[in-house]
Amino acid sequence: MTTPFQKASEWIDAENAQDPNIELDQNKEYPKELLYSNRMYERLMQFEPNASEEIQIASKAQHICRWKVARESYPMDRVGYLKWREELKKFHSKTTAEILAKAGYDQAFIDRVSFLIEKKLLKKDAETQLLEDVICLVFLEYYLEPFVHKHNEEKLKNIIKKTWDKMSDKGHQEALKINYSEENLNLIKASLGL
Repeated sequence: MTTPFQKASEWIDAENAQDPNIELDQNKEYPKELLYSNRMYERLMQFEPNASEEIQIASKAQHICRWKVARESYPMDRVGYLKWREELKKFHSKTTAEILAKAGYDQAFIDRVSFLIEKKLLKKDAETQLLEDVICLVFLEYYLEPFVHKHNEEKLKNIIKKTWDKMSDKGHQEALKINYSEENLNLIKASLGL
């Protein structure tokens, strides 16, 4: 008997597997959002092995079908960026809610997953904070390196500081255990005054 969690996970993976954007990981090609989803889930389970089913699904669906809402469809300024991010949260939440209903979850469960995906009550809700920690850890571990090649040092320091400010103390401790390049570790320390 397949559980609702197994069904939902499979369907989230199937959606993300349709991403036309490809990313390399250890010389193997993956649809970009499927790879991100797997990294989010794996990091969550390392960081908080007793995470609830709601947060496990929210971690997998954090960027579900993200390529369908193009950044270029919003003005290429700060206001446009923030509007795009806000619309993405709603889009990810709605897409996931439809999958969860189909998988047989009740409305209370679906509402909780939506609440987490939309990152409501950050710093106040323990699970929203846990999800944010995982997002930041995945960024620092896998996505900081590409950023380093795209931005100047001042902008990078700002990005790292903002990332750090979103995290809990437990998240900070975990972030310092990541195996960074010496260059990136020095950049992080310089950004945070460590």
